[in-house]
Amino acid sequence: MSDYDICIIGSGAGASPVALTLAEAGHSVVVLEKGPWFDETDFTKDELSCCRRSVYTPPLSEEQHVIEEASDEGWQGTPTSESGWDFWNGNCIGGSSNFMSGYFYRLKPDDFRLRSVYGPIDGANVVDWPIDYKELEPYYTKVEQRVGVSGRVVKHPFQEPRSTTDFPYPPTEENIVSGWIDAACKKHGYHPLPTPRAILPYPAMNRRGCAYSGYCGSFGCQTGAKGGARAALLDQAVRTGHCKVMPHCKVFRLESDKKGKVTAARYHDRQGKEQKIHARLFVVACQAIETTRLLLSSPGPKHPDGLGNNHGQLGRNLIFSAGGVGQGTLPYEQFSKQQAEALKMRGPFVNRGLQDWYFIDDAKFGRHKGGTIDFLFRHPNGIARANNQKWDDNGRLLWGKPLKRKLEAYFTEARYLRFEVFCDWLPTDNCFVSLDNQIKDKWGSPVARVRIGFHPHDLEIGQYLSDKAKTVLETMKARDIYSSVSGDPPANLVAGGCRFGHDPTRSVLDANCRVHDIDNLYVTDGSFMPTGGSVPYTWTIYANAFRVADRILEHL
Repeated sequence: MSDYDICIIGSGAGASPVALTLAEAGHSVVVLEKGPWFDETDFTKDELSCCRRSVYTPPLSEEQHVIEEASDEGWQGTPTSESGWDFWNGNCIGGSSNFMSGYFYRLKPDDFRLRSVYGPIDGANVVDWPIDYKELEPYYTKVEQRVGVSGRVVKHPFQEPRSTTDFPYPPTEENIVSGWIDAACKKHGYHPLPTPRAILPYPAMNRRGCAYSGYCGSFGCQTGAKGGARAALLDQAVRTGHCKVMPHCKVFRLESDKKGKVTAARYHDRQGKEQKIHARLFVVACQAIETTRLLLSSPGPKHPDGLGNNHGQLGRNLIFSAGGVGQGTLPYEQFSKQQAEALKMRGPFVNRGLQDWYFIDDAKFGRHKGGTIDFLFRHPNGIARANNQKWDDNGRLLWGKPLKRKLEAYFTEARYLRFEVFCDWLPTDNCFVSLDNQIKDKWGSPVARVRIGFHPHDLEIGQYLSDKAKTVLETMKARDIYSSVSGDPPANLVAGGCRFGHDPTRSVLDANCRVHDIDNLYVTDGSFMPTGGSVPYTWTIYANAFRVADRILEHL
């Protein structure tokens, strides 16, 4: 006998649309989340709790990963408790969506058929998706309305098709620098875009509007304006009376029977005791690395190597977001007093992006899939920024008055305009998740071992886009312009590992994100993505989860 119709493991962007859709349809839903339940009152703008202590993520001494990097001796694995490289992004109700910046770009039609359009790339496992943009478009629109996306649609060379003429909410307030970016771009014939944001500009849907504190990315939202999974969707699911959300429940194994059907989720409760929940249907949405880890940790009579791993595909083709970052300095002294005061204003967003090279056709560089450039101010975290100023130009440690003067100048004489480049991280055989056979978490479960090999092509595209971004900063007469492109993955932008596709021997999930040979097990986080596109993943994860939720309703 089942305790619930649906048991969902995880509570972020991949879980919440499923919970809301099924609860609104009257099905009994339980959501199991390893972390605590935070709300707006817990999200203070405190750099110590946000970014320098493990408040919203587990301490690495208790829960960690082992990261494999290439070296002269081959692939070397290092526990993150030793390196300090934290791959947790938000272990709490709503997951990492609580702490996103909320840059919401759609994928474009050609993102779904990269193999067909651009052909194979040696050393990369690029494939077409088993669905197309047309199938996902209504769900992008649904996310705009249910999560709340603000912005303004403008025409540009690679504008994707839309079923609505504009976003449901107008853009959030912008700093004066946005107009300067527009002017610089237009001098080159570029097409600057108002960046769509999952942030409400005013109160709506039982949430307050943006408070323009200046602290958005990496911080939880104190007003609920940011469209994180809990604030936007899970709270609504709970209000239906059909959804129960259980924090402090760490699922460590899914049980399956002789027919291969999943029967129960085994978990440790807040006191560390083992518990079990039965359901008709199970949905895993723990974020890419941890979803793979759970399925690998769940062997059964028909799945001796882990659920969905009968063809050795589970954990393969993990992807991150490739690209780079850069910055230019805008000294107040080079502007009028009125302009300088407007530039100093904290809170209003930059909200500008470029997609002129989302698809590159360059006589010298060639024809390639490109990416997105997004402009933003340097993060306001004072401790991190001050810590970076402790060295002089020769790499020597500063102290006393020289350090004070440098800090004074840094914080009072200029504003720092950054850019981020998003391009495809090509899936390869050297980027995957497995289980570590030595390191365990505090509950005694093997931790995920993650190999983070990248393809050299990623760096070439990232550098091409970074050079384009720097031309904008140069035109704005910014000083000290620099950029950096590397193969180090951003731990907050991860997908793949449970690729979906039509062929069970080359994928883990079918086109509806159901595990190929398991009738009642779905995966709805970013794990399903065969390729990531050249944008942050959250909007696509939300949209696909709403799509799969409709398929689950049909299934039930």
